[in-house]
Amino acid sequence: MNDSVPSASLFDRIGGRPKLQHLLKYFYADVRQHHEIAPIFAAHITDWPAHLEKIADFWSGAIGGPARYSGPMPMKHIPLGLEEPHFQAWLGLWSRHCRTHLPPAEAEELIAIAETIGVRLRQIVFFHPAARTRGPTIN
Repeated sequence: MNDSVPSASLFDRIGGRPKLQHLLKYFYADVRQHHEIAPIFAAHITDWPAHLEKIADFWSGAIGGPARYSGPMPMKHIPLGLEEPHFQAWLGLWSRHCRTHLPPAEAEELIAIAETIGVRLRQIVFFHPAARTRGPTIN
């Protein structure tokens, strides 16, 4: 018999949606200024508050919180013309902000999740036939 208490989700351990939104607010402020990826976001995001809410919905479900995101997240990235430097820039900023705004263990766990998502997204983006065309916004 296992008497241990189930561990809290990463979502709960980071402080729930308020802390997640705090992280995303500062992270995307830097994204919007980054020389490599800011132009991609500027060309496709027209409503930043709505985008941040949608991204918070995505991350909430990904880290054990309420699963509010619905949509084809990977498919929206296909027409953006993403290349490896874009992924590296995004993940670099993500890592920096996780380590700045979260306790060490939770930061490393969230970084690892992002890296896993990045591997999958790269596979989808780089090998999809439509990857070389630009398309709709990622809002």
